[in-house]
Amino acid sequence: MTSGAPVLQAVHHVALICVDYEKSKHFYVDVLGLQIIAEHYRAARASWKLDLALPDGTQLELFSFPNPPARPSQPEACGLRHLAFVVRDLDQYIAWLASHQINVEPVRIDEYTLKRFTFFQDPDGLPLELYELPE
Repeated sequence: MTSGAPVLQAVHHVALICVDYEKSKHFYVDVLGLQIIAEHYRAARASWKLDLALPDGTQLELFSFPNPPARPSQPEACGLRHLAFVVRDLDQYIAWLASHQINVEPVRIDEYTLKRFTFFQDPDGLPLELYELPE
């Protein structure tokens, strides 16, 4: 049954706010491997905006602002819970993260799909998930 609403096509982007712009830029570009689309300094806001792309075209916008308030992650708060990325080989990606001294939780199995997944955090403590979908 449809509601008659127009159909959403995809997620275009997710916006993240970071505390340390250079540290977060390094994490998302050099460690996670996202591609830079554009980078702009917005003097009026004393803020950087970095547009990043995943291979499927989904984008992340990374913003820096002076003194942003902390995001509650523990206990979980209402709102965005986590950001999940698809990987083809979970073990390979976990090893890559470990080589960059990034702690990863033990691998779990999704009880409904039987797919493997794990969690880790970005430099600001944002929960990130790796969800394995082999080709």
